Amino acid sequence: MDANNIKSVYFLGAGGIGMSAIVRYFLSENIKVAGYDKTASSLTLALEKEGADIHYEDNAALIPDFCRDQAHTLVVYTPAIPQDHNEWRWFRDNGFNIMKRAQILGVISRDYKALCVAGTHGKTTTSTMVAHILMQGNDGCNAFLGGISKNYNSNLLLSKKSRYMVIEADEFDRSFHSLAPFRTVITAMDADHLDIYGNHQNYIDSFKTYASKVCTGGDVIIKTELADIIRPSLQEGVTLHTYSADNGDYHAENVRIGNGTLVFDFVYPQGMIKDIALGQPFPINVENGVAAIAMSLLSGATEEQIRVGMATFKGADRRFDFHLNTPSKVYISDYAHHPQEVKQSALSISQLYSGRKITAIFQPHLYTRTRDFYKDFANALNMFTQVWLVDIYPARELPIPGITSQIIADNMSPGKCLGVISKDQVLPLVESMKDSVDVLVTLGAGYLDNFAGQIADILKK
Repeated sequence: MDANNIKSVYFLGAGGIGMSAIVRYFLSENIKVAGYDKTASSLTLALEKEGADIHYEDNAALIPDFCRDQAHTLVVYTPAIPQDHNEWRWFRDNGFNIMKRAQILGVISRDYKALCVAGTHGKTTTSTMVAHILMQGNDGCNAFLGGISKNYNSNLLLSKKSRYMVIEADEFDRSFHSLAPFRTVITAMDADHLDIYGNHQNYIDSFKTYASKVCTGGDVIIKTELADIIRPSLQEGVTLHTYSADNGDYHAENVRIGNGTLVFDFVYPQGMIKDIALGQPFPINVENGVAAIAMSLLSGATEEQIRVGMATFKGADRRFDFHLNTPSKVYISDYAHHPQEVKQSALSISQLYSGRKITAIFQPHLYTRTRDFYKDFANALNMFTQVWLVDIYPARELPIPGITSQIIADNMSPGKCLGVISKDQVLPLVESMKDSVDVLVTLGAGYLDNFAGQIADILKK
C-alpha cells in the first residue's frame, strides 16, 4: 500500500470497536472516510460527527462518489463481513485495493515500536492501562485500543513525539499475524474461536506463530505457566519475561482489599514499587496491572508515572462498569463472554461483596462458542447466587440446531438458573425484581450493555 496515493478510505463494518479506531486515524490524517455498518450505534454516530460518511444499508449505490476512484481509494473490511455482502462484492469486482483491518494496523504501526497485548482475556484492559501509564510521560503515546478508554473517551490516542504504538492484538481470524510487535504481553491461551481454529492446539499454534514475529531486541511478557510453550518459538535476541498476580519475574505481593480500595506492592527483577493503588479496584485487575506495569517499565516509564497512571486509571467501557453503587444496591455491567472471563468476574464481585446476594443476567455470545463451552459456562455461572440467561447473541453467525441458552441452564446446579428469557424481557424482569436486588451484574458481549442505563434507572427508583 502506497500511503501517499490514498485519497479516501471505505470501511466495511465501520462501527466495530477496532475498525472505528482506524476510521479516526484516517480522519486525523485529513483523508476522506466513508463506510457501511449493519446498524447505527453511539459509536457510528460519533464517527459521523467527526466527519465520516456512514450508512446502514448494504447497497453499492450508496457508496459516495469520492470512494469510487479505484486508483486512490483503499477499502478496509472486518472478517465479520460475509463474502456475499453486496458492497464488498462491488469493490472486488471493480479491482479495488482491499485489506483486512489487521493488515492496515500492521502498515500503520511499521514505523513505530509496536507494544502489543494479545491473549484470550484481558487484552482491552491491559492495553488501555499501558497507554494510560505512557500518557503520563512527556511524549505520551499512540494507541489503537479495543475499547473506549474512559480517561480519554476514545479508542485512539495519537502523539507526534512518541516512538511507541500500543495495539490490542486480536487473535480472531489470525489477525495478529499481520503485526510485527517490538514488545508483547500474552495474557492467556485458553481455547476460543474454535469455529476458526478447529481445536485448542491450533489456537495455541497460532499464538506461537504470533510470538515468532516479535522483533529481535524485543520482549515477550507472558503468564508464567505459558512460558515453556512459547519460548521455543521466539527469534534469537528476544527476551522472555514471566508474570502473574503472585509469581514470576513480575508479580504482586501484599495485596490489600477493603473499603472500595485495592493496593499492592509490585515486584520486578530490579526491585519493588510499594503501595500501588488501583483506580479500578477489582481483584482481576491486579494481574492485568502487573502485565501493564511490566510493559511500561520496559518501555521507559518511571515509578512516578506508573503510580499516577494506575491510580487514575478509569478503565474501558463495558469492562466492570459501575452504573449504581450504593450501600443497598449495586449494578455492574461487564463484557465477560468466555467461561474463564465469567469465572473471573464472579470471583472479583464475590470478593468485593462477600456475603451478599449476587444476581447475574448473562447473554451467551455466538452459537459456536455456546456449543463448544456450554458446560464451562454452566460451571462459571454457578458461582453467582442466582442467574437469568438471555437468548444467544448471534453476531455474525446463523443458528445451530439444538444450540440455545437452555443447554447452559440444563447443566447448571439445581435452582441456580431462574429461567431463559428474550432480550425484550430483560427490562420487565429487572422491573419485577427491583425491590429484591442486592448486587446485580449483566454479562456478555451482546445486547445487554444497551440496556445498562435503563436498568440503572429502574433500580434507582
